[in-house]
Amino acid sequence: MRVLVADDELEMAVVLQALLEREHFSVDTVYSGPDALAYGLAENYDCLVLDIMMPGLDGIQVLEALRRKNISTPVLLLTAKSQVEDRIAGLNSGADDYLPKPFHNGEFIARVRALTRRGREFSPSILSAGNVELDCTTFELRCGGAAIRLANKEFQMLELLLRQQGRPISTEQFMERIWGYDSESAINVVWAYISYLRRKLESIGANVSITICRGRGYLLEVGA
Repeated sequence: MRVLVADDELEMAVVLQALLEREHFSVDTVYSGPDALAYGLAENYDCLVLDIMMPGLDGIQVLEALRRKNISTPVLLLTAKSQVEDRIAGLNSGADDYLPKPFHNGEFIARVRALTRRGREFSPSILSAGNVELDCTTFELRCGGAAIRLANKEFQMLELLLRQQGRPISTEQFMERIWGYDSESAINVVWAYISYLRRKLESIGANVSITICRGRGYLLEVGA
């Protein structure tokens, strides 16, 4: 899942990004309303986390602008304000949920998870292909009695391959979806992680492999 966090408090933004990445979300972080709007218009997120008090445009203005453009990405509004009027204004502007600061870390993650589920069709928490399963709650890759807990980027890449079975995923799509628009990582980081995943699939006796469709990208294929 890919999340945009927009909060002008640097310390808070860093904490939110760390919490989400620990739960294997892919996160882009911005610190102003105009940047939040620009990123949100890309419409490539599963959830937007918007602080209301931001420079340039506040969170509600960003939300209103996105909804006018028919961007339906689920939005969680964060603010230090707790008055009922503020909550009503946010929800009337098109927010899907509202969380006043300070909040419990676990509640924040639970609300984001709920919104990512709401924003798409039902998808099982265990994905499978051939003789392997990927548990999206424990981040474990399983085959028979063997199990490996995948690292963050490994999990995100394999999850994407499993959810897009039958459709190639290009290196550029991996970079955009998992590393984000502002990543300074070189494109060969995708090749490195594909190699890690191939070795792990082989180590547990999987009958699936990650193959290359020349000129189109990577594809998950089930062997005999």
